[in-house]
Amino acid sequence: MEEVIKLPVTNEKPTPKKRLRQPKYNAATESIKKQRNVASLTVLGEEDASVKLLEDLVFGAEDELVERLVEDKPCASLVDEDDEDEGDDPEVESESHLLVPSAKKAAWVDEDDEREEEVDMNHRFRKYLVKGEAETKMTKHKLQQRMTEQFQKAMGGKPTWAEVKVKKSKKKGDDSDEDDDEDDDDDLLRKTGNFVAASETLPSGTLRVKKCLHANTARSCNDQLTTVQFHPSAQVVMTAGLDQSISLFQVDGRTNPKIQSIHLERFAIHKAQFSHDGESVIATGTKNKMFYMYDMMEGRVVPIFSVRGLKQSSVREFSVSPEGDSLLLSGTDGYLHVLKLKTKEVVQSLKINGSVRGVAFSPDGSNVFAQSDEGEVYMWDVRSSRCVNKFADDGCVKGTSIATSRNGQYLACGSQSGVVNVYAQRECLTSANPKPLKTLMNLLTPVTSLAFNPASEILAMASRNEDEALRLVHLPSLTVFSNFPITKKKKYIHRTNCIDFSPHSGFFSLANNKGVAQLMRLLHYKDF
Repeated sequence: MEEVIKLPVTNEKPTPKKRLRQPKYNAATESIKKQRNVASLTVLGEEDASVKLLEDLVFGAEDELVERLVEDKPCASLVDEDDEDEGDDPEVESESHLLVPSAKKAAWVDEDDEREEEVDMNHRFRKYLVKGEAETKMTKHKLQQRMTEQFQKAMGGKPTWAEVKVKKSKKKGDDSDEDDDEDDDDDLLRKTGNFVAASETLPSGTLRVKKCLHANTARSCNDQLTTVQFHPSAQVVMTAGLDQSISLFQVDGRTNPKIQSIHLERFAIHKAQFSHDGESVIATGTKNKMFYMYDMMEGRVVPIFSVRGLKQSSVREFSVSPEGDSLLLSGTDGYLHVLKLKTKEVVQSLKINGSVRGVAFSPDGSNVFAQSDEGEVYMWDVRSSRCVNKFADDGCVKGTSIATSRNGQYLACGSQSGVVNVYAQRECLTSANPKPLKTLMNLLTPVTSLAFNPASEILAMASRNEDEALRLVHLPSLTVFSNFPITKKKKYIHRTNCIDFSPHSGFFSLANNKGVAQLMRLLHYKDF
């Protein structure tokens, strides 16, 4: 084995390093140095009082500065112990937990703000900030300070909302919901813009409406228009009138180009309406019982000369059922006939007292509301052909029109005197003497047209006997819009024969006696 040579062990102790002693504070020496500094500053033109004030502001008084420099650390431990004792009570927070607020980060930084540009103070909006005639120009920073001073002077000091409050530290077990709310408030106050979204429900009072190019501008009508109707699914509008023609137009509000037009020889059209699926058009005349069906998919016009089971000299008024499989024809002597479109035959007939003045289906098509010229309203069950209820329209002597809302909430009845009563539809089915929700007396001539918009928020009522006899009613509040019709020196709305809303209430159109289908954009609704 290899031999290991051990080194001799020495008992000498390592030489300790010398500690540098801090020089003791010598008041006399510090006083001499201070006097030398004061003397040098005095030579530069400064006064002793100003130097003393500056030192006191920066370092504090001399005695306080010395006490802070020689202050021992055990004092801090006493504060910590006090904090621990107070921390046992969750409702008490020590002042030592107050955190010094850090400077908030700017929401944005504008490079132009850093430039020292001068602002002209001779402007009439800045003259009140000038304190002397020499201040013709001022830097942006100084101008901001001057405006802050002026604001605080007007407010009687700095307002509380402008002060940065000291936040207290939270315990470990506390929730952070309040902190999140404060952060959200800070973010909200850093932004500008419209924080209030548009209401989804239609507001009352005034209606935001815009006049558009007439719907039938691409093909004008030489006679009265009797019908205007929007397609149930496409962005198309149909017009028909006494000029023996049916026209289709694409609706864009700008040019409204014509899609197609058909002419029916020696057949003045009294009413035309789309089928439930929108694939065909049914048109009735003014003098005979023959009517036409126009198949738009095949481009074929089919005349219907006679209907099995129908004993009427003429067929003018009709309604398409919500189910789309039948028509409800208004006959003479108070008769209503249900015609099946597939077989072209009458399957049942209903009878009321007097003459039929208006017909409307319930939204599901199970009931029919019929109004007579004697001021009575009849409710019929379509499947059983049974009259389920009857009531007299309040204050009505002679009825002229009737309409139901698509949501099944409202029933409107028009009269010869121009009064429109709005009822609750459910109450009309059960009560023998329902009371109207609202009586509208804004028209002075017979109400010949009533229509609810698809959203059931607007009721349009019109009369063909006078110009400008058209009103729109806000249904939730049952009040008339004050800014409609649009009043100008020149008449805009002539005698209205028919009114209709687009499938999503974006457009409103009316057919008048001048052969024009006026088109208006309802700006509250975003879709067609």
